[in-house]
Parts: sequence; C-alpha cells; structure tokens
Amino acid sequence: MKISIIVAIAENNGIGKGNALLYWLPNDLKHFKQLTTGHTIIMGRKTFDSLPKGALPNRRNIVLTHKEELHIANAETFLSLEQALMSCQKEEEVFIIGGASVYKKAMKSADTLYITHIYDSGKEATVFFPTIDKAIWKENSRDDRQKDDKHLHAYSFVEYIKKDNDKKL
Repeated sequence: MKISIIVAIAENNGIGKGNALLYWLPNDLKHFKQLTTGHTIIMGRKTFDSLPKGALPNRRNIVLTHKEELHIANAETFLSLEQALMSCQKEEEVFIIGGASVYKKAMKSADTLYITHIYDSGKEATVFFPTIDKAIWKENSRDDRQKDDKHLHAYSFVEYIKKDNDKKL
C-alpha cells in the first residue's frame, strides 16, 4: 500500500487555526480533489468536523476517534491509524488529510508527501505540520504558481518521496 500525506502549509509550517484552514486557494482545493478522488482518505475527527458538508464524495472516508461508540454518516471510524491502515487494500493509495496529530503519526509510514507550500507566514496558526526532514525526503516534482486575483499568495505544489523508496520507483 502507498501511504501519502496531503496538506497545504505556510512558510512557518502553519496549517490551521480554530479548526479551519489558514488559506483559501481554489487551485489547491482542485489539486486535493484530483489526487484523492477514488481513494481512501484518513483524517482525525476534528478534521472531519471541519468539512462543510461531511464526508467527501467519491472517496472512502475514514475518521480516527477515541470514542468507540461514535458513528458517522458515510464514514468508517477506527480507534487508531494502525487499525485504519489494516483495513485498506495492499494495492491502494491511501491519503492522510489531517490533522496535525494524525500527520505526525503518519510521517514514519508515509511514502509520499503532496505539499502545497504557501509563500506567506503572516497568518497566525495554532496547528503546525511537522518539519520535512531533507535527510529523509527528497523533492520529486514541483509546480510553482504565482499569486493572482483568486490566490492572494504565490504557492507551489511539491511532491516529496522518501529517499529509501528510490529503489521502488
């Protein structure tokens, strides 16, 4: 199974505040949809609660929770990331979509990082993405974008792969 992390981060590694994203980038939302549609997505309960319409369509939604009795419409619940991953097919790509504690747990087992780097650090964040260790991760592709009338900041779509995965490519 391929485990991928997808996230948009500011220059200070900020990803959110008050259970909301820091930035609204329409192209990032399209990029997220394009990559995750048809795949399994795994998220924490707070991330799920932040979704405006609940479970995301055309994806298998998995929510991590500490409450065994919690049932969520159109989503499966698991008590741990390990349990959730065991429920996935070996040949599929699974996307970890947040929040911070789930990202932190998933960094060790992830194969790929799909990072939208937003070139701004002016917004106050209370939630941060772990530092991307360049000794472990290498940049595989980059698509730089300039700010425009719909995007207030320049940004880049960057794919990182784990260095020890090179032989698998």
